[in-house]
Amino acid sequence: MILAENFVTTETLLVRAMKLLRHSSIKIGYFIALAMAALGAEKQVADRAYDELRVKQYDAAITLFRQAIAETPGQIGLWKDLAYTLLKTGENEAARDSFGEAMKLQPSDTHVAMEYAFLAYETGRKPEARRIFDRIRKNTPDLQQQKTAEQAFQNIDQPLAEGIARWSQALAASPDNFSAHQELAQLAEERDELALAGEHFLAAWKLKPGYRGLLVSRGRVLRALGQTEQAMASLLAASRGAEPHSAEKARELLPKRYPFVYEFRQALELDPGNVELHREIAYLLLAMDQRAEAEKEFEIVAAQTPDDLLSRAQLGFLLLERGARSEAMPHLNLVMEKEGGELADRVRMALKLPQTLRRRTERPLSQTALEAKQLAQTSYEKGFMKDALKYLKIANENDPVDFDVMLRLAWVNNILKDDAEAIKWFALARQSPDEKIVSEATKAFRNLSATESSNRTTFWTMPMFSSRWKNLFDYSQLKTEFKLGGLPVRPYFSARFIGDARGSGQTVPGVNPQYFSESSVIFGMGLATQVKHGLMGWFEAGTSVRYRNRNDVALAVSDYRGGLSFARSWRGPMRRSFLETDDDAVFISRFQNDGIFNSQNRIGYRVVESEETLGSQASLFWNFNLTADARRQSWANFLETGPGLRFRTTGMPASMSVTTSFLRGSYLLPGYPGGKPNFFDLRIGLWYAISH
Repeated sequence: MILAENFVTTETLLVRAMKLLRHSSIKIGYFIALAMAALGAEKQVADRAYDELRVKQYDAAITLFRQAIAETPGQIGLWKDLAYTLLKTGENEAARDSFGEAMKLQPSDTHVAMEYAFLAYETGRKPEARRIFDRIRKNTPDLQQQKTAEQAFQNIDQPLAEGIARWSQALAASPDNFSAHQELAQLAEERDELALAGEHFLAAWKLKPGYRGLLVSRGRVLRALGQTEQAMASLLAASRGAEPHSAEKARELLPKRYPFVYEFRQALELDPGNVELHREIAYLLLAMDQRAEAEKEFEIVAAQTPDDLLSRAQLGFLLLERGARSEAMPHLNLVMEKEGGELADRVRMALKLPQTLRRRTERPLSQTALEAKQLAQTSYEKGFMKDALKYLKIANENDPVDFDVMLRLAWVNNILKDDAEAIKWFALARQSPDEKIVSEATKAFRNLSATESSNRTTFWTMPMFSSRWKNLFDYSQLKTEFKLGGLPVRPYFSARFIGDARGSGQTVPGVNPQYFSESSVIFGMGLATQVKHGLMGWFEAGTSVRYRNRNDVALAVSDYRGGLSFARSWRGPMRRSFLETDDDAVFISRFQNDGIFNSQNRIGYRVVESEETLGSQASLFWNFNLTADARRQSWANFLETGPGLRFRTTGMPASMSVTTSFLRGSYLLPGYPGGKPNFFDLRIGLWYAISH
């Protein structure tokens, strides 16, 4: 049943065997024969490799061994035999890598490890060979291997130790010997004396700060030592330099994220003459609106590279902006004198001078649009949002159906806080034939329209189960607010629901249920400020209507409440770690005109995060919560802490999440509810919000 061409796969044979089993006339023995043939098919490629090896057809054998490994990569014997065959053809590096794969599959095979170490030594990987010989000589029970490994280790280690001692003596006699520092650092790195290597790479760099390859080497050894901040400074400085080879090697070792400001500062301490670093941090500071710091950096750039007209122009703009016109003019005049294009026009515009006139027909329209888009992208990346807007308008004028330009115009206007204009461009971008542009524009259009519309209605709800109270609570609000021109406050109408399933406080004596569940719908009207830097103020007056009858409380009572609300979150590197805080200081007339402060803080890490907007997400965090009040009532003063999990699954609305926390609480004042100062509470809650 095996085809002559030997191309029958295992899967084909096994499927054929299973089909034959359905016929009662086929005997079990025949099925076994087919299965054996199937297993034999897997061996055919390897058998053919060994056949070629026996007749010394090494190239053919290598090809077949690699095919066999592709089918069964876990076979250590195939990796070893491929390595030995490669050695016969003189491909030592490939043989080394094959022994390396075999060593990964079976680390305890010291024979394979020895083969790998010898080849590593021969192919220029002495530090790696030294480490493997050192491990084998200390751990193998085989006396012969131990002796061989010991000798090989000493052959590598002894010259390194002697070289380190020799160069150390040279430095004792001449501390400023650049070559001695460099050679000593290289030998120390090869001998795994990484701290010593880092010290002398730095010393060599200080003697000759133009050799940025030294910074790459220092960054490499510091990374191996776990000194990530110092390594980042060296690698960042090397990556922004005049040596392309060193810059490329440094970029390979840098993390994928963009550096932080403090990391640029540390790199500049190490390499203060690096004009590329000064220029990049200048634009970064400008984008962050730290204009005074940006101006200092642009001054350094202008002093070191007088022909950098873009940096000179930006320095002139900053000086002009703060009223130092006399200081700005030398820079701006130089730009107008030497640059006759868009940059000079921008300077003339800032100085309110006539611009240079150009005929649109001087260049093809498509070329004009393309160059304008490129200039817009550069301006955007450097933080010149107004310039980006100007170039995007030129691109749109020359190519009115470029929907990508429309989308960019929308985002730039949004960044410049001209949301009315941004909404217009988002609406136009929604007509794009590109689904990705349509999706992004539609989402932004809806979010921004809701913010900028004359009125907006929002609804949020937060049902929550508490094991301590053995009860289900719900806090919800439906609110319609109105925008009155440019006023800093917005009037609103609100309906709040604060209630529970069975009446809070029933399981803990001495606790008034209304403190945890007012069992009411509160109708009110009020004023709220716009949110700025996470802070919002509000006040409302209304009526609270109870849905659960109580003889000691009126069915409907006046309700006045207001306060301050602050919410912010911070993201760590790679945006996975986070710190969040939600703080509320609230006055409530119904609770004896009490003021209540509640602070909920979470520090955690996103363990799952889908790239899709509506994908699954999960975050682990630790809670630190504080509640206190002005009247110092025992029930309202306590601390809570404990672990939590927040997650959402694919298919859930984007604004919905589930949170569960296990908290240990402690009351801060005597008169504890239930007579106990401490408590545990398992809380499981759902959050959902929608806006229209």
